[in-house]
Amino acid sequence: MLNDLSIKNFAIIDELNVSFGKGLNIISGETGAGKSIIIGAVSLLLGERATSDMIRAQTDSTVVEALFDISAYGGLRRKLEEMGFPASDELVVRRVISRSGKNKVSINGQMATLANLSAISESLINICGQHEHQVILDAENHVGILDEFGGCLDLFNEYSAVYGRYVEIRAQINKLEELRRSREEKTELLKFQLKEITDINPLPGEDNQLTAEKKVLVNAQKLADLAGQAYNLLYGDGDSVCVKLKDVQNQVKQIKNIDDSLKFADTDVEAGYITLQEAALALRDYGKKIFFDPERLVVIDERLEMLSRLKRKHGGTLESVLLQKQKIEDELKRVFFVAEELEGLGKEEKVIRENLRQKALALSAQRKKAAAKLKSAVEREIHELNMPHASFEALFREDAAGKKVEDYGPGGGDEIEFYLAANVGEGLKPLNKIASGGELSRIVLALKNVLSRTGSVATIIFDEVDNGIGGATAEIVGRKLKEVSANHQVICITHLPQIACYGEEHLHVSKKVAKGRTMTFVEEMDEERRIEEISRMLGGLNVTETTREHAREMIYGSKKMKRGNVGNK
Repeated sequence: MLNDLSIKNFAIIDELNVSFGKGLNIISGETGAGKSIIIGAVSLLLGERATSDMIRAQTDSTVVEALFDISAYGGLRRKLEEMGFPASDELVVRRVISRSGKNKVSINGQMATLANLSAISESLINICGQHEHQVILDAENHVGILDEFGGCLDLFNEYSAVYGRYVEIRAQINKLEELRRSREEKTELLKFQLKEITDINPLPGEDNQLTAEKKVLVNAQKLADLAGQAYNLLYGDGDSVCVKLKDVQNQVKQIKNIDDSLKFADTDVEAGYITLQEAALALRDYGKKIFFDPERLVVIDERLEMLSRLKRKHGGTLESVLLQKQKIEDELKRVFFVAEELEGLGKEEKVIRENLRQKALALSAQRKKAAAKLKSAVEREIHELNMPHASFEALFREDAAGKKVEDYGPGGGDEIEFYLAANVGEGLKPLNKIASGGELSRIVLALKNVLSRTGSVATIIFDEVDNGIGGATAEIVGRKLKEVSANHQVICITHLPQIACYGEEHLHVSKKVAKGRTMTFVEEMDEERRIEEISRMLGGLNVTETTREHAREMIYGSKKMKRGNVGNK
């Protein structure tokens, strides 16, 4: 249930704090005062798309925040916990829309995403306005509405799981059949690509090894010269480092014979001599091995060119060439075994098809039972809404039994559309062919009232529910809204006193100009002010004592009807 709503800098709203109660909450006020703007702000809390146009002029950001009582909705609390948000009997949702584009969402004080918001909003509020009319008019939604009403969702989920596997198998079969059709051509191409690689037979890292070897060959003379020079400096010349190091060793010995206080071991000099001698000999041997081999250089260049050609064709590296070789080998195996795979998938498809058909038939049978119940429930509602001769059908244009399995869709094998005949002598017509706004508003309300008994949403907001109706019909609609409020918190925006008088809470929206700016205000009305507001709705500017007395009678009469009990006056 929506307890409190706070709006700041949204459209013509400067700052607004509104509290709602249980049962039926009425919002009234002059046209253009900002009633629907409040609903627009609530939509933001349900994850609706936001634009900078919503932000009040001369301000940087819009803030909308709401406090919900979810103590009766254990499923929602569990969902919050599963999503990683703190969960308690209260839920605080906050959304900030900024001109800079740095928009923010928080759930119970924790940062969240719009996806998080949308995931929980379906259990919080349902706004029944122009959009809801369009949802109900769209035949594509009728199967879902019927499933929700008839408790068909478990069967639908079972069907969906089997259908998903069926779609996967069909996709695999189609792919394999396409592969089989192009088998000969594809096999020849794959064989050619594989032969090209295997003829050259590259080894891992071979290109790097050959490049390093080529570098040595190209620089053979330079390397030999450098090794020889280094050898001579260390050992080969008469004044080499090693010869001089021997002199150092002799001099150290002489010093120690005279003064043994020199802390310098002969072995240290000897170790250095041995190390340098070994380095010199290694350089000598290295230089002897280095020689220029022009024939080997030609072989390396030819090999590198072959490897480069492969790399250009297959990803730019030798690793990608070898990976492509493995892929081609795997694909060739797959091509050769495609018939076996198709046979296995065909057997699985046969089982899945039969399972899918049985699931679709079971779902269709339950839907037909639900359709009969929905017809009865909706007709009872619309008859009470001053359409005594109207008839309603959830019409099966096609059903699962009359279709092939391959023609089934994600929603099953049924094609269902709601039809209505509003008056005697009229044939049933699709809902989207209904011309009268009043009839449409009543059918939407009837469906809402029927579905509210099975749905789990906490709050229903009715906007434009009074479109195209008046008089006795409006009074019946008011009583219907009161009935819906037995199962849900209801917030209703209305211009009609016949509806407003049934409210348990009545909020008045007004628009004033202060300091050169237009502002929207919401006030909770006491009994006297409520009488004045309903009088205004009855008589316009010319409010008389007779009008007030009429308003009192309407309010008094509505109080005699307990919430949820439509009855007859």
